[in-house]
Amino acid sequence: MLRRTVLAAALAAVVLPAPAQAEPFTFVALGDMPYGLPKNVFPPFEVLIDTVNALKPAFVVHIGDTKSGSTPCDNAMLDAQLGYLNRFDPAAVYSLGDNEWTDCYRKKAGQFDPLERLDYIRRTYFADPSTSFGVHPLAVESQAVVGAPEHRTYVENTRFTKDGVMFVQAHVVGSNNNLENRNMAAVAEYFARDAANVAWLNGAFDKAEAEGAKALAVAIQADMFEFGFGVPGNAEAFVRHSGFKNFGDTLVKRAKAFDRPVLLIYGDSHQFRVWRPFPKGAPKIMALEVFGAQDMHAVLVSVDPDDLAVFGFKPVINPARPFN
Repeated sequence: MLRRTVLAAALAAVVLPAPAQAEPFTFVALGDMPYGLPKNVFPPFEVLIDTVNALKPAFVVHIGDTKSGSTPCDNAMLDAQLGYLNRFDPAAVYSLGDNEWTDCYRKKAGQFDPLERLDYIRRTYFADPSTSFGVHPLAVESQAVVGAPEHRTYVENTRFTKDGVMFVQAHVVGSNNNLENRNMAAVAEYFARDAANVAWLNGAFDKAEAEGAKALAVAIQADMFEFGFGVPGNAEAFVRHSGFKNFGDTLVKRAKAFDRPVLLIYGDSHQFRVWRPFPKGAPKIMALEVFGAQDMHAVLVSVDPDDLAVFGFKPVINPARPFN
């Protein structure tokens, strides 16, 4: 009897380790910069990069538009922006913007073939699609590696998970997502990429649900809400001719079923704000629109996977471009 009592006491004294909890962390979101002539905008952008590095975030999310639509789309410009992505000390992920390729047919941009520019970016920026940018890159999953065979072109669509939160990059750009009637090649490109983006988004939600993720964040360049959003009788719907309808509708449907916090990070309109674009259809989607253009600032996003809201936001003001 005594032996049993001692054994029971010994077992009771054993302290089982508590389940591992996800640790809070921060990341920085920015985009739509640097806009302007290199001699004028590169130096202050370098100051912002140094400011971001000093914060020691877990990673950086650049939502695209690494140049303005009226500056040249030549190799020198694109190569310079690749260099800046790799100047961030933490890992950096990047979603392509329209200014890097879609709008390069414009005279001020050099009248390039947009599809040739897109091909150049894919070959140079994503030579290794399984690795992010930055001094200390992280491993990512690319649609070119884990996606369906028909979507292996889309090296730029990536995802990774940190402390129970999935982060997804999708190639959704301004200029109506390249659904423009200037030539049939642009239209064909849009339909193929749109199908790939929808498949990538669905796959991300499938994986997040299977892994029990506590939240999901999606980064795109386009402001899907600037034009063609809100129709008579439904303020949360996209018009039929919107290049964002399929992706947006899929986001709403999957976020509603996911029923956990979803953060949409985007730019394009250069107006910092945090808001809920689908308060009825998908109330747990929070949208973050980053600074951009002349407002060359960033946003520090805090992430606490165990908090109900998960995400918090704080502007990071560039000391080289303070508000007047």
